Amino acid sequence: MVQASEREHSVNKNAPCGNPPATGSAQVPKPRANPLPGCPMAAAFAAVGGKWKLTLIYWLAHDECHFAGLRRRAAPIAPKVLAEQLRELEADDLVERIETGPVPAPVIYRLTAYGATVLPVVEAVRVWGEAHLARTHRPAASDDRMACATPVPDVA
Repeated sequence: MVQASEREHSVNKNAPCGNPPATGSAQVPKPRANPLPGCPMAAAFAAVGGKWKLTLIYWLAHDECHFAGLRRRAAPIAPKVLAEQLRELEADDLVERIETGPVPAPVIYRLTAYGATVLPVVEAVRVWGEAHLARTHRPAASDDRMACATPVPDVA
């Protein structure tokens, strides 16, 4: 039989914990390292690369959102992955995390002014994606929550 003290030491606690400490002591993660220092493409991909970051930026361009709202919209994303992606976007100052009160109050995410500077890239990728779907004869998302058919607002 395993003793309680043995169980405590055998638990893997490498997973990120839930909410960060209360306001004032919250630690923003460091930005992802640029694998090719000095290369602008590598710097851009370190900041917005990955399967979900551009999509999260796209959704936040339309409106700020609670974590739960992003979870509903991004159903295929595991909550842990969503939290990691949002933390990385926050670390690169692309997304702002706003605490609405003491835990467990909802947290709101929105684009920063710097995050808005990537919107032309997001829109260009979205337009290219539409053409790619048409060219490869793949249907667009049938689920409105996942569809990215609406142009990014305020992008000329």
